[in-house]
Amino acid sequence: MSPATGAALRLLAASVDAKAVAEIGTGCGVSGIHLLHGMRPDGVLTTVDPEPEHQQFARQAFRACGFASNRARFIPGRALDVLPRLADAGYDLVFCDGDRQEYADYLAESLRLLRPGGLVVFEGVLANGRTVDSAPQPTEVLRLRELLRSVRESQELLSSLLPVGDGLLCAVKR
Repeated sequence: MSPATGAALRLLAASVDAKAVAEIGTGCGVSGIHLLHGMRPDGVLTTVDPEPEHQQFARQAFRACGFASNRARFIPGRALDVLPRLADAGYDLVFCDGDRQEYADYLAESLRLLRPGGLVVFEGVLANGRTVDSAPQPTEVLRLRELLRSVRESQELLSSLLPVGDGLLCAVKR
C-alpha cells in the first residue's frame, strides 16, 4: 500500500468518525494500521482474512504501533462466509482489499453492513490501468468494470474514484 493510499484511508475513516470498521483482506496489517489511526480512540477494526498467518503478522504490527489488543477483532475465513455473520447496519466503513473476483459480492454485503452515511472503499480498482484499457482483459478486470458500473449506477450510493495508489473506489450509502 502506498503512503498516499494509507493517508487516504486514515482521512476516510476520520471523515465518517468511524467507531466500527470492517476490513476484507487483513494482509500484513498495513491498511489496518492506517484505518485504526483514522478511527475514534474507542473504535474497533474487524478484519477478515482466509490466512491465519496474515492475521498473526497484523496482530504483531498493531501491537508494535501501540494499539491495544481490544482495538482489533481478527476473524479467519473467507470473506463471503464471514460477512453474513456480521451485524446489519453495524459499521461506519467497510474496506475491501480481498479477492477482486468477489468485489461485486463484497459490495452487496457492504450495503447490508453499513449504516446510512457509512462508506465502502475498494482498493485496486484501476488494475494498473487495465479497467480503462480497451484491449481484451482477464476476468478479474471485467469483474472490476462491473463493480465500477454497479456503483456508478446505484441510486443507494454516492461515489467517487480517488486516483491514489491503484485507485480507491469510495461510495457513501445514502
